[in-house]
Amino acid sequence: MASQSSVPGPGEQLLEQLLASAHAATPMELPALVQRFADAAGLDRIDVYLVDLQQRHLVPLAEGPPALGVDSSVAGSAYRAHTLRVEELAHGRITTWLPLIDGVERLGVIGATASAIDGVLLRRCRTLASILAMVITSKRAASDTFARRTRSEVMQLPAEMLRAFLPPRTIGNSDVISTAVLEPAYDIGGDVFDHSLTRSTLYVTILDAMGHNLMSGLTTAVAMAGCRNARRAEAELPELVDSVQQALARWLPEQFCTGILAQLDLAGGVLRWCNCGHPPPLLIRDHRVLDRALERPAQPPLGTPALLAGVEWEVHEEALQPGDRVLMYTDGVTELRTGGDSEFGLERFTDSIIRATAAGEPAPEALRQLIHSILDRQDNQLRDDATLLLLEWRPPGTR
Repeated sequence: MASQSSVPGPGEQLLEQLLASAHAATPMELPALVQRFADAAGLDRIDVYLVDLQQRHLVPLAEGPPALGVDSSVAGSAYRAHTLRVEELAHGRITTWLPLIDGVERLGVIGATASAIDGVLLRRCRTLASILAMVITSKRAASDTFARRTRSEVMQLPAEMLRAFLPPRTIGNSDVISTAVLEPAYDIGGDVFDHSLTRSTLYVTILDAMGHNLMSGLTTAVAMAGCRNARRAEAELPELVDSVQQALARWLPEQFCTGILAQLDLAGGVLRWCNCGHPPPLLIRDHRVLDRALERPAQPPLGTPALLAGVEWEVHEEALQPGDRVLMYTDGVTELRTGGDSEFGLERFTDSIIRATAAGEPAPEALRQLIHSILDRQDNQLRDDATLLLLEWRPPGTR
């Protein structure tokens, strides 16, 4: 006979029932399931909000409630800081906002409203947020509901194609985090990023194809597929780059792209990379961009130019220090035009990086603020793709 202590209490039974029901539910049934939990737990309500594609707004999963600003609401503060925030409401009610995080990727927030929330109920709400994050992640690839809720504009065809290939915006573990953004969100043409983790290695890739059209998107799609195919076959870095090169030369011989393909050893912090005609990465240490720290001679772009040159791919190395961040970007960032029609340039870009990282924000939030500062200079209108990928090496015991 089971002891009394081993029998789940009412709260745990509610969470178990929610977990079982959520996996079988459609995305639009989730708000009703969550409200059933709220009613049974003695809460007024629980609202689920997802962050929009550009991380400017928190959009309710259910119809009715208004969207909330990421930079102008208490809910947005919980999203930005990855932690609990409490908002006082009228009539003695409060809303406790908790971030929705799957691993290290921020998906949105939940808001639990009641007259008071004690420690037991707060733990259950945290568990609920974890369950919802996993359920949303598992369902979003097979449903258009989440994409529709988190878009504010019509997606152009090249962008739709490329976004279908992209990995999660943020990945990581206790040793490292990698996070990326890609703009213009609804009209990208030839930029992509990729990142992947194994037990010992972080792999990151950033690619920028010639042009800004569907063919540009096809070029980077083929390049990324070639990269993943070789990576999953455990190819060494030069062979991996050559696999991308051969894929482009075979299937799209008139197209080419620039890119950086890199590996970070998680134990020792050694960064290895090949630069194929791309702007060099930037090394950020102690909130400063170290001048030309990762600048090396670039080789030809991937595709026909490299084939004609008969390139042997050179691997560069740099030992990172704990807490170092490496930022990779496409030239659409530095070639932006300012109000006087001059280029944004590397110096202004570097100044923007320093401002975004000086406050000590986590890497995903620092990158969100950086891309928004760049977009705001352009009234959210970009002439070319602008992609940023930021990795941070943070071995245990150094944070």
